[in-house]
Amino acid sequence: MGRLGVKTDYEQLRKAQILENQARLASLGLQKTVTELRSITSKPQSEKRKNNKVDYSSTPLRRSNRLKANSAPPARRKLGLVEEGDDEDDIEKRPANAPRLRVKDGLMLHLSQEALARRCISKERGTIYDPILGICCHFCRQKKLCGEEDCKRCGDMDMDQPCLGKTDCSICHSSNGVLCRGCLKVRYGEELEEVRANKEWTCPHCTEEKGINPYWICNSSLCLKKRKMAPTGIAIFRAREMGYKSVAHLLMDQLQGVVKGR
Repeated sequence: MGRLGVKTDYEQLRKAQILENQARLASLGLQKTVTELRSITSKPQSEKRKNNKVDYSSTPLRRSNRLKANSAPPARRKLGLVEEGDDEDDIEKRPANAPRLRVKDGLMLHLSQEALARRCISKERGTIYDPILGICCHFCRQKKLCGEEDCKRCGDMDMDQPCLGKTDCSICHSSNGVLCRGCLKVRYGEELEEVRANKEWTCPHCTEEKGINPYWICNSSLCLKKRKMAPTGIAIFRAREMGYKSVAHLLMDQLQGVVKGR
């Protein structure tokens, strides 16, 4: 290795190779071409593109279809299920298990014979998935037609009737209180027949908010994540092994234990 100020053998060899390459380019007439290309690609500072501000004051505003008078979802409009010009302000407050669906005049909704035969096979969460006519369960988030034999909404497609296979909170009447038979039983230990008979039934959200039972919380994955709690997953087997009626009863006891310092 050479000391400071003294070129090493490597540096001398490198400089010799550079001079040799330059001489080879010059003999082929390429050195001038390289110089011209560099002058073309490098633009002067003054010629660089300037960022011009665009005036949007004269541009018409864009509005979401949800905010316009035609408030029906695009899928329903495409299928011709909803009348044009429907306005949510003109629709009265309805139970969450009986959402408004205005069907166009002359359009008859009906299930095929095969779908009718399969609809009531399972009463727990339903068998037939329908993204348009189905009502979404807050817990399992499945938009299925219910399996109740006497449900006129899911069986006869009578959109003015409530779905007998889904719950409705007597206070909020929101999607938070819509639960299918299976989720109601497994997650909260309640029977759908008892809930239908109880006109004062409240969903877990309202039960907690109104102070009826502060430990009776909604244990859906969405709501538990909002509380910074881990979703329970399929916890019904563990709950029943521990002697609890449902997952909600297990969580209620755990929350009471945390508050009381058990």
